Amino acid sequence: MTGRERILAVLEGQPADHLPCMPITMMFAADVLGVPYGKYARDHRVMVDAQVKTAEMFGFDYVSTISDPAREAADYGARVQWYDDQPPAIIEEEALFADKSLLGRAKAPDPFCGGRMEDRIRGVELLRQRVGNELFVEGWVEGPCAEGADLRGIGRLMLDFSDDPEFVHALFMFNVEAALRFAAEQIKAGADIIGIGDAAASLVGPRIYKEFVWPWEKKLVDGIHALGGRVRLHICGNTRKVLDGMGALGCAMVDIDFPVPMEEARASMGPRQTLAGNLNPVKDLRDGTPETIQLALKRLQQDAGAQWIVAAGCEIVRDTPHTNVRALVEFAQMHTCASA
Repeated sequence: MTGRERILAVLEGQPADHLPCMPITMMFAADVLGVPYGKYARDHRVMVDAQVKTAEMFGFDYVSTISDPAREAADYGARVQWYDDQPPAIIEEEALFADKSLLGRAKAPDPFCGGRMEDRIRGVELLRQRVGNELFVEGWVEGPCAEGADLRGIGRLMLDFSDDPEFVHALFMFNVEAALRFAAEQIKAGADIIGIGDAAASLVGPRIYKEFVWPWEKKLVDGIHALGGRVRLHICGNTRKVLDGMGALGCAMVDIDFPVPMEEARASMGPRQTLAGNLNPVKDLRDGTPETIQLALKRLQQDAGAQWIVAAGCEIVRDTPHTNVRALVEFAQMHTCASA
């Protein structure tokens, strides 16, 4: 099977020759290519070269256009701090919607405005050309809560949940509508799946998640499905208190970060939900050995059961030994999906 066929089979609950391997690589991939991360994040051609080289070197089943959370916000007009060899960052003190009244007059730009969103679309398109149907191609959008934090500022947004609920819903609606336009163009360009990064959602409790975040995540997921796409949900951090909601979104796959016990995620989401993860990227993967990594993955497979994809809980740390990364792939290639 090709990597793309393997992932599609597992997502559809069908047999595969062995487990898929889909670890997130960003700074690690830039280092493999030998380029500063600033170039990786700014130029889709550099990103594509890095992703293809990394996938080929280690035997991954997919390539991705994830790079940083500032793509949409930068095109909306948010101020971004650029670094030579680190990811760009939103300047929170000067958040675009620090003045809430500006939201009512805001209009999300066309994804083909010549900015960072178009760069990602071109990246998806070029990846599809480069890998054909051999590898699974992933696009990416920011989730409603994460993008809200980028545009409003994380501290202000957390206060808004109690101080101005109507504004939060208006902000999240703005974010979802813009994300769907962005996702639509990535799907047209050849993305097999759209990742939704909603890291800020791990910072709220179950009441706020249920009232504010989940309904808009659901609209985004359903909207991507209506466009003919699949969804990978990625919420960094400890999501133990919102696992039920995450599992109810209907995503093709859900990433589980390392603070969440895999057995809890499986119990909360049921046997049919495809899960990915969740090695600790530092303690288990970077600082481990191939032998300890294999043992940790064996335990994870037991806890995850069927419908599981080999990956770390989040991005592979850039100074992870190559032998340790290869241990991920070797485990995947030696194991088939566990019995349901």
